Amino acid sequence: MSQGLHAMNGGAIDNFVGGRFVPPAAGDRRADRDPATTRVLGELAWSTAADVNEAVSAAHAALTGPWGQTSAPERAAMLDAIADGIEARFDELVLLESHDTGKPVSIARAVDIARAVSNFRFFAGAVRHTGSDAHPMADALNYTLRKRLGVVALITPWNLPLYLLSWKVAPALAMGNTVVAKPSEVTPLTAHALGAIARDAGLPDGVLNIVHGGGADVGAPLCEHPLVKAISFTGGTITGHKVAAAGARSLKKVSLELGGKNPTLVFADCDLERTVEGVLRASFANQGQVCLCGERLLVEASIADEFLVRLATAAERLPIGDPRDPATRFGSQVSPEHREKIEAFVQSARDDGGKVVTGGKRPALSAPFARGAFYTPTIVDGLPPDASFARDEVFGPVVSAHRFTNDDEALALANGVDYGLSASVWTKDLRRAHRLGAQIDAGTVWVNTWLKRDLRVPFGGMKASGVGREGGRYSLEFFSEVTNVCIDLS
Repeated sequence: MSQGLHAMNGGAIDNFVGGRFVPPAAGDRRADRDPATTRVLGELAWSTAADVNEAVSAAHAALTGPWGQTSAPERAAMLDAIADGIEARFDELVLLESHDTGKPVSIARAVDIARAVSNFRFFAGAVRHTGSDAHPMADALNYTLRKRLGVVALITPWNLPLYLLSWKVAPALAMGNTVVAKPSEVTPLTAHALGAIARDAGLPDGVLNIVHGGGADVGAPLCEHPLVKAISFTGGTITGHKVAAAGARSLKKVSLELGGKNPTLVFADCDLERTVEGVLRASFANQGQVCLCGERLLVEASIADEFLVRLATAAERLPIGDPRDPATRFGSQVSPEHREKIEAFVQSARDDGGKVVTGGKRPALSAPFARGAFYTPTIVDGLPPDASFARDEVFGPVVSAHRFTNDDEALALANGVDYGLSASVWTKDLRRAHRLGAQIDAGTVWVNTWLKRDLRVPFGGMKASGVGREGGRYSLEFFSEVTNVCIDLS
């Protein structure tokens, strides 16, 4: 039985340090549960600063080992070997991700694990084809080198566990760094499996280290460690403030991809059928647990009533239930605690006068899923834009609907929150699309689509949605240091 399947069947989910799976120094463990059934999957290492120190020491030592002498083509070949390893265990990883997060296997197969393969393949190609800048002068030549940073810390969330971990690990390794990763303590299984995959691919000991545990116990000492040169964090805005403060104290490089309260702008001239389908996906993909999901639906008043009826009908038809059934398109929330948070937000919407158009309840499911953390896709209408439900990130299958009468009003609503991660605009008017694309405060604006991703483009947010950009050369630049060499030719 593989390391991952053993862990999923009640085994130990240990740290991966120095090329070996090791138990936590203090011996503490916590249960990792399947949120769709509440079944205990494994016993997770609950680490402390001592485990962080061990992992950082292993990563730092690996910088002077064989990994420190590798060329870019050699590192690219290693990334491809890791991608090969993910592909070889594809079906197992799909199952691990589904059990750990409660998402349908159809999503884990088409999105999470497929994208993890793509991330390693993409950055292997990117580092193979990355060149250096040169700036000739009349009597001198300047050329710019990109060098590794050293030990980097990667902190990733629970909604897309292997997808987002690979998004950071791949470029960090491509530039020659060593890694200490802290995956979410809620969804550790695929990170656990990645350690074994990297080891089996031939990655030298200590180059990739994975430490499990809570934010205060692992994340904080990792961010504050003096040997860590950079922190890449994806998660909530409140935690992002703490990460930024920890990095600032020792002048580490910091990249923060934080929360969102993303607007979906629907204009009367849109292709109605296609837009309903796209907005359904933008609202409820991965049970609404994607930082890019559109929790604010802004609809031109002349079509608002019809659009909400169509969207509600489509949401009610989503097959909800057993995440391991290939026909299921809507699984459980990541934990009972997260569902309770969503329920509290929906209750606040009701208290503020909002009308629940559809959803707003737990579905009736048969055993063993009756105990799971399921919640129905929910649309709320009639709230003022400054209501908490319409302003604060819920991170669940919820949408707050609002009406506008012209482009200026739509833009004001779109920009009227503290976040600026993404937006989608649905219209046939190309001039409007270009104008709003430039004026909406968001790191990414999609037009007549949602979550169409090219791995070369910059990804990140503005305002409370983050600092910095990742993707393509932006990731390679973040995970490297720059030296300009000037040679006098006179």
